[in-house]
Amino acid sequence: MYSHPNNIIICFTVALFSLGNADQIRAQDTPAESKPNIIFIMADDLGYGDLGSYGQSKIQTPHIDRLAKEGIRFTQAYAGGPACTPSRSVLMTGQHNGHTAARDNIPHYHTYLQKEDTTVAEVLQEAGYRTGGVGKWSLGDAGTVGRATNQGFDMWLGYLNQDHAHYYYTEYLDYNERRLELPGNTVLREHYSHDILTNKALQFIRKSKDAPFFLYAAFTLPHFSSESEDEHGLTVPSTDPYTDKDWPESARKYAAMIHMIDRDVGRIVDLVDELGLGKETLIIFTSDNGGHPTIWKAFDTNGPLRGYKRNLTEGGIRVPFIARWTGTVPAGRVSNEVISFQDMMPTFTELAGTASPRDIDGISVLAALMGDPIKEPHDFLYWDYGHTRDRYDQAVRMGAWKGIRLGEESEIRLYHLEKDIAEKNNVADQYPGVVREIDEIMETAYEPDERYPIGEEYTGDPIWRKHQ
Repeated sequence: MYSHPNNIIICFTVALFSLGNADQIRAQDTPAESKPNIIFIMADDLGYGDLGSYGQSKIQTPHIDRLAKEGIRFTQAYAGGPACTPSRSVLMTGQHNGHTAARDNIPHYHTYLQKEDTTVAEVLQEAGYRTGGVGKWSLGDAGTVGRATNQGFDMWLGYLNQDHAHYYYTEYLDYNERRLELPGNTVLREHYSHDILTNKALQFIRKSKDAPFFLYAAFTLPHFSSESEDEHGLTVPSTDPYTDKDWPESARKYAAMIHMIDRDVGRIVDLVDELGLGKETLIIFTSDNGGHPTIWKAFDTNGPLRGYKRNLTEGGIRVPFIARWTGTVPAGRVSNEVISFQDMMPTFTELAGTASPRDIDGISVLAALMGDPIKEPHDFLYWDYGHTRDRYDQAVRMGAWKGIRLGEESEIRLYHLEKDIAEKNNVADQYPGVVREIDEIMETAYEPDERYPIGEEYTGDPIWRKHQ
């Protein structure tokens, strides 16, 4: 039985007030220090070509484009992996896809992060930062050691389980060690989850303004939703401002999703400036992996890149990446430096004046954020995908070379990205020496993990609703 809508609104208002008071108590316990605030905003399945600053012409993204004008835009930034969970694991642990705790999207109800795993949030927390997160976690469910509040976050509001994140009109969100209940929301549709997450992010910034803080805004837009919630798998409150466009209905919904995340990036940036924190705050905007293959082709979601989410071609792993830090990061700059998600751990710890764990694969890319070349760049970047699926793929970027193996027994395909960004011309036969080097990296970069046996498809139950 569902509650009356007025009762829901009253309960929801009281719940948010309580959440705010709880956070305020924690904020007062945190001493102010002269360390930069860090806001890391990550969209979900946003393609390389979905932003105006990266070539998009049909969907307007004025606020994110303004962020690029006021900061630096990277053309060769890489996600941690080609799908949600491994990419977030790389971001949090600083370890690449062959080492990090979570290497595939399944099993969804596995505790990915363990007690021995160290996250960037934990390191920053120990360095005196107040740490908050909103959105999709994917690295440990409620009651497990991998949950966000057991991995360095003072506050978390959102989805711990990523299957749960397929519901924008969910009946609850995970808040720290309990739930923010939204009874009847699947039917009444009173509360769109993205709006709740954005409001909490803004609240966290306001209450943390007098102390160094780290905000991880892992928004779920524009990730597809359950088809039980929306026939196109793209749940939105409305298609505004694209309702009158002569586009397919699914395209209007997708554009509206990007409009909402652009709008709310603008709200976050405006609040930072309103509070006088622009010169004290590094703001980063990116995506967790490439765009989805079902997006209307006229949008050209991944721009010039080949492939989509779940692929190890550039369209699956190269992502938009924009950074602004007023007065420190040069404005209006474009960088071709090669950076990746594992680099965030050492970069943020350098900013915090502390050390990263020794077993990470990332390097500090602070120089690149400042518009300078990285003096000692990566020898290589490594990705894999499909441990618990019917095909296991690997990819390596080494300088301008990119090698991809699709299936354990297949030959390595080789591309020169400076000449062939779309990965159309396989030149493996012309450069056997480069292929051998990449083959050796693929052999040694991957460390086996019993949780993800290659070639053994996971057959457990991934349905979050059965575990409520």
